[in-house]
Amino acid sequence: MGHLNVRFYVARAMEGLVGLACALGLPWAFRPHSPATLIVRDHHIRFLREARSRAPLHMVAGVIEVDETEARFLQLLVHSNTGELAASFQTRVAHVTSRDERPFPWSTATRGLAESLLIDIPDRARPRSLGLAPSAGGATLGEAERMGLIRLGGGAIGAADCDVFGRMRPEIFIGRVSDGVPALGAALRAGDDLSLAERASGVGGAVLEYRVAYEAWPRAGDRFDIRSGLAAAGDRTQNLVHWMLDPQTGRAWGTAEAVAISLDLEARKIIPISPEDQVRLQGRIVPGLAL
Repeated sequence: MGHLNVRFYVARAMEGLVGLACALGLPWAFRPHSPATLIVRDHHIRFLREARSRAPLHMVAGVIEVDETEARFLQLLVHSNTGELAASFQTRVAHVTSRDERPFPWSTATRGLAESLLIDIPDRARPRSLGLAPSAGGATLGEAERMGLIRLGGGAIGAADCDVFGRMRPEIFIGRVSDGVPALGAALRAGDDLSLAERASGVGGAVLEYRVAYEAWPRAGDRFDIRSGLAAAGDRTQNLVHWMLDPQTGRAWGTAEAVAISLDLEARKIIPISPEDQVRLQGRIVPGLAL
């Protein structure tokens, strides 16, 4: 694709979260033996301008809102040479005990620092096609089978996939989904007149907006199974929903919805979906599929 994969954007957001925690008076929050930490509950991401390998980037951040045990942060990934936004993140976190993820209140000092860091959301960082409503909570392996969702892949979480507390790092979720997206594209194109190779020539895919709800955190040795489907399609975009499931219990590790496009790799422009393809895709939408 010629640009950084989505996993690297989320990795940068998690690195920036460490710095923001320090600004909130929590410099120990991500150290291995810390009694408390910040755990991500939800990400809303807009990918605004491509970033290529070695591109100079920096991050600025602030607080959107804070309550007794949770907060929503704004993180802006900026192209350092131009000042243009590469991506925006609305990151909802909970203040929890590091061992058992039990929420507990922020200190008075941290609340005061958070209020001093309140920030307005720029228009370009606001949700455009995906809302911030809570996850529907209906993702299970049984439901995935009933709906006929496409299996993108599966495997096990390794030690290198985990943070200092032994939980899967957020970028692993979006990265494993991304690895399986070609299989989803092939399944959605099944039966087309053009072969996959012909269809893909000079054409790539990209994501404009992402919403990820983290339901539980697998640890090293836990397995995962990713099931996906088409939730909506228009004249330029497709909404894809992904469920990362625990094959042992059938419950969800996390769910996501992405607004995806086809991209002309030479012109770096969105390729519209033809009326014929729109009709074809409408027949492959999974009714009731949600985050």
